[in-house]
Amino acid sequence: MNLARRIAEFLVVGICTLAFLLTTAGICAALFRTGAAGTRDFVVYWAAGQQLVHHANPYGGDAILALERSAGFPSGDPGLIVRNPPSALLFTIPLGFLGPRAGLLFWSLLLLACLVASVRMVWTMHGRPRNQLYWLGYSFGPALMCLMVGQLSLLVLLGLVLFLRLHRSSPFLAGVSLWFCLLKPHLFLPFGVALLLWAILTRSYLLLVGTAVALGVSTGIALFLDPAAWMHYGQMIRAPWIDRLAIPCLSVMLRRNISPNAIWLQYLPVAIGCVWAIAYFRRHRDHWDWIEHGSPLLLISVLVSPYSWPMDQVILMPALLHALYRTRSLSLVAIFAVSSAVVGVWSLRGNVPLYSAFYIWFAPAWLAWYLYATRRNDTTNAYEVPLLAGGARMGTVKDQKRSLDLATNRD
Repeated sequence: MNLARRIAEFLVVGICTLAFLLTTAGICAALFRTGAAGTRDFVVYWAAGQQLVHHANPYGGDAILALERSAGFPSGDPGLIVRNPPSALLFTIPLGFLGPRAGLLFWSLLLLACLVASVRMVWTMHGRPRNQLYWLGYSFGPALMCLMVGQLSLLVLLGLVLFLRLHRSSPFLAGVSLWFCLLKPHLFLPFGVALLLWAILTRSYLLLVGTAVALGVSTGIALFLDPAAWMHYGQMIRAPWIDRLAIPCLSVMLRRNISPNAIWLQYLPVAIGCVWAIAYFRRHRDHWDWIEHGSPLLLISVLVSPYSWPMDQVILMPALLHALYRTRSLSLVAIFAVSSAVVGVWSLRGNVPLYSAFYIWFAPAWLAWYLYATRRNDTTNAYEVPLLAGGARMGTVKDQKRSLDLATNRD
């Protein structure tokens, strides 16, 4: 056992270190050598922010393309347009006051802070276990992808973790934090159905008020800067190229392989997922816990989402860390570490586009790993997690829940 533990420790630490070094090198290269264009998603947000602060159309194709070219986009590449609704454009405003390089530095540090804060809060919610498993959160493959391309999914992750942290002690602030989740609402549809049912059943109306206030304020600011923002958004979202994107997720592949023109096929999995979420909530509503029951719900929501990119899978981190903290299997920890590293290293290869079918299988793989890891614990009644560096062990799941309750009460 000691030898296996040392091997697991070496594997995890080595993978985390290598992933961090490669990601840091990639970000530095983008910042100091290739310019802001090295992080394509950031440039899209930066261009939208530049338009918005100058009271122009943040969805305007020609103007956005000209700004992206000025930031270093190759002349042969098509321009990209931010697809978030006006209520979600608040996050682009600070970028509108910065140049491409300064904006990239600010954005990269912000995303890194979101990642660190999210992993830290998940660790705290599980009773601050004295092991090194949280490093797997910092080096989670989709998280490193977000840092590489400047993807805002790390902001979504922060909003989700804040909700999990605050929903008991500060429901209004928990509702405000859901604004970040609404940056990409399509990733949370079954999760959102269960959340609405839970809020009504527990009379957590302050949570709904907090979400409404955050949406109202962010929409008001966007409309002040661009009074025609919703009209511009509607024109962009109806563009025919939107439906032709070969996004690597199960829903899009289902439509493209059965009937490419039948858009309803793309929304069939999420409709089934919402029905399942209602039944799942009804079965567990009397003892509902957002860490325990929300984790599989989150995994299903991403799996059946109408569309999602590989970076969006970063929001699965709280669920996967929950399973890591529960399992005592060193082999499962090693499998997770290797799988996460494969995603991260594969994404660093410049010749692998984000449209690659390689990424389709990771959402179902995370779900299968989670179900096996948690079911193994349930069947063997083995809730202790080995310490990867030291030799102490966590307590049982009941102890973890007791620690969670204490941590929540301290808030």
